[in-house]
Amino acid sequence: MRSYFFKIGTFIYNLPKKIIGYPFSKLYFLKSLLTNDHQNHLEILYHSNNFLVVSKPYDMVINSDNPDLKHSLQAEVRKRFPNLVNPSLCHDFHFVHRLDYVTSGVICLALNKKAARAAANAFANRKVKKYYLALVHGHIQSPYIIIDKAIGMDIREKDGNHKICTIDSVYCEKPRESYTTLLVLERGFRDNKPATKVLLYPETGRRHQLRVHCAYIGHTIIGDYTYSEKQDIEPYRTFLHSFRLILKTSLEDLDVRTSDPFVTSNSRNCWRPTEFVRVLDENTFSDVGLLIRHSNNWNNRRLLKK
Repeated sequence: MRSYFFKIGTFIYNLPKKIIGYPFSKLYFLKSLLTNDHQNHLEILYHSNNFLVVSKPYDMVINSDNPDLKHSLQAEVRKRFPNLVNPSLCHDFHFVHRLDYVTSGVICLALNKKAARAAANAFANRKVKKYYLALVHGHIQSPYIIIDKAIGMDIREKDGNHKICTIDSVYCEKPRESYTTLLVLERGFRDNKPATKVLLYPETGRRHQLRVHCAYIGHTIIGDYTYSEKQDIEPYRTFLHSFRLILKTSLEDLDVRTSDPFVTSNSRNCWRPTEFVRVLDENTFSDVGLLIRHSNNWNNRRLLKK
């Protein structure tokens, strides 16, 4: 059988043609197995009678109908908290929201029907705030950008990885308005190439919204194979992390955050900041709110510069 070489970090694997023909999501999973990228522990961020908040490792699915897929967040939580499993649910738990396979960070589970209903109402009434950290390619010169660009399904990818595209693509189907606020935190170099660390706040919650919007402004998230036109395969992960979740419900208010995974102390990040624009503190989060209030006319959104 003909084979191909597939580079993963500093290693080169000889893979059969049959595997190369698979969707890249399966190759990504193979990469994780070969390099043992997954974290071997589940970080618990918050636990009450109503909610469990954990930090999802990168390159991990939330749940799956595939019985052969043993490595999922559902499986990890089930192993850690077997007493919390709800046998009446298809996937054992009420997952309040979702994260992409490649995205790490804060994710919330409701532990009973009342909590699940309260969380759903919070999302419906816009009482939820989610903040993400990312390393993107290139140096973003503006201190902030407000991105107003509708996105929809790429009709070429319906049976593939569910890729999304912006409304100006001829392949865009059923676009929906989408808004993202981006604040620059640091500029520097990742593996000796220009890069920027940013804080991202999605005002809308579309599939792949942050990844599509970063690609749209010309600063693709580092390691994002799908939105780098299948070019960015060298990094050990996609540099997108769910950093903070604020969830205000009728039962209790949650404000949970993780540590910043994109730090210089982790040598795998290959990240060297050279310019510090903002500190990741409450003033920065307040600035996000100010920017949103100053541009809250949905019909007149545009790219803004200070």
